[in-house]
Order: sequence, then C-alpha cells, then structure tokens
Amino acid sequence: MVEKARRGDKDAFCSLYALYKDRLYRYAYYRLGNADDAQDAVSDCIVSAYEQICRLRKAEAFSSWIFKILHASCSDYVKQQIRQRESESTDTVRSSVNLFVFMDERKTELCEALDRLSGDERDVVLLSVVAGFTSKEISKVTGLTAGSVRSKLSRSLTKMRSFLE
Repeated sequence: MVEKARRGDKDAFCSLYALYKDRLYRYAYYRLGNADDAQDAVSDCIVSAYEQICRLRKAEAFSSWIFKILHASCSDYVKQQIRQRESESTDTVRSSVNLFVFMDERKTELCEALDRLSGDERDVVLLSVVAGFTSKEISKVTGLTAGSVRSKLSRSLTKMRSFLE
C-alpha cells in the first residue's frame, strides 16, 4: 500500500490513513489534552504526509515517518497554546497536559501521572504505550538514541507507577 501511495495512488493513501487514524488521534489527544486540537494536529499531519509521501525512502519506515510528522505537528500546537496563553494572561500559563478534564477518575489519575513527566518522557511513554512503537522506532520520531529511549521509558514508567500506587 505504501508503494502505491508513493506513486500517487489516493486510494492507497486513504487506506493507510484508515489503518493509522485511531493511533494517530490517541497520541495527539494525550499529547495535546483536547479533542479539537488533536483532530487539527492529525489533519495537519495527514495533509503534510500526503504532500510528502513521494519523498519517503523506505516503505517499511512509514509508521515511524508519519508519527514523526504528527510529533512535529503536536509540538507546533503546544507552542501555539503557550503563545496564546501568554498573550491572554502571562501569570496563568499552564502546560497542555494540565488541561485534561476527564469524568472517569482513573483517566484523571493517569493524566496526573503523565503530567509529572517531562515533555520527552511523556512523548516516549505515549509513543510506546499508545502508538505501540519499539525503542528504535521512537528514536526515529524523537531524535533520541534507542538506548536513551529505553532508559527514559523505564524511568518514566517507574515514576508513573510510584505516583499511581
């Protein structure tokens, strides 16, 4: 399918989108904290991926490639949120993860545990748990080494576990 999409087959690209849309959305939602921004980030990611798919060198790299695009798109939204909040009120700027509002108590606790992580740690956890990536795939998305990814994942999960206990 990736090869067909690289050659301009719109249906093949749509099929790829259908395979990845849920994982892309979940990652963006947990990263950005609200449904509207997550949908916008995924839309931006898909448009960008469609425009750039012909530049993808290896078909087997599609998964990490599209998540790298989404990672950049989410980072842009986080920066945009911070700029917007700074212009609205300089003393009430909060990180995007603090914006999580969930009815379910377990989800709230999970979000609080995620909020205790740094941005890199949160990205590694979400890419591993939500997107199901290996440390090698995560390293391609984040720019960290695979060893650093494994260390961050282990330390991050330990932090989250201690908070949740």
